[in-house]
Amino acid sequence: MLQVREFLLKLCLCPGLSPISRWRLWKTAEKERSFNNLSLLIERSGISIRARNALLDKWESFELQEKVQLNMKQSYITIIDSEYPRQLSEMFCPPLVLFYRGDITLLNTQCLAVVGARQMTSYGSATLKGLLPVIVKRGITIVSGLAAGVDGLSHEITLARQGKTIGVVGCGLDQVYPRNHQFLQEAVAQKGLVVSEYGLGEAPVAFHFPERNRIIAGLAETILVVEAKKRSGSLITAALGLEENRNVCAIPGRIDAPLSLGCNQLIAEGAKPITAVKDLLEEFLLTN
Repeated sequence: MLQVREFLLKLCLCPGLSPISRWRLWKTAEKERSFNNLSLLIERSGISIRARNALLDKWESFELQEKVQLNMKQSYITIIDSEYPRQLSEMFCPPLVLFYRGDITLLNTQCLAVVGARQMTSYGSATLKGLLPVIVKRGITIVSGLAAGVDGLSHEITLARQGKTIGVVGCGLDQVYPRNHQFLQEAVAQKGLVVSEYGLGEAPVAFHFPERNRIIAGLAETILVVEAKKRSGSLITAALGLEENRNVCAIPGRIDAPLSLGCNQLIAEGAKPITAVKDLLEEFLLTN
């Protein structure tokens, strides 16, 4: 077991590999029961030439050894551990390792993902303040991305109501993005849970956020999109949720409001419109 966990940690931290390449290498290693034969793993995993070169170049490097030693000092779970959430393990290309700060048991609770615009309007804010206290009171865990706007307010409302919340970040747990969320991220870690698939020192670079979104979608039973432009990360999260058979809900808005275009589009495509808190509670069979 220890050898397998160390292999997963090393695979997670190896530079130059995409989540799909890591997943293919892990499934091949698991099937072959081989965790140190690189030639075999490369030959049978079907990874790209770029991923193969990264693996050959970095696997035995001092840089990667240092990363592994550093990150072994923080708390983490792997996909083979009992604490790893079942819902997440069943999705396409789940994270092999989750680094965490806080209450790890929250990963296996009933979760609502709340996502939306960073430039939230007063309409989005009022909607959250009307809906979330009731949801939190029912014991549902609120999952979001600790970003500005809808994400941050969702965590703040939940903490203010002594509720359960999970923040999924697109950087190492020693980093904060946005910077002005330092106290919020610390509060979520202290009173809830903050998770990441990125090791210490990893910056919040752009391509991390779509990868992070799949974790938000994977942890949740239901996804609520509060405000979103026609093209946005929130719609990516919703699309990922649909692919994984999650319930997708959206707050309808004015047809001429830019931050309602994404939500109205989701509703037109079959997402459930939320016009009252009971509409959302129905997704959790908690209305009685």
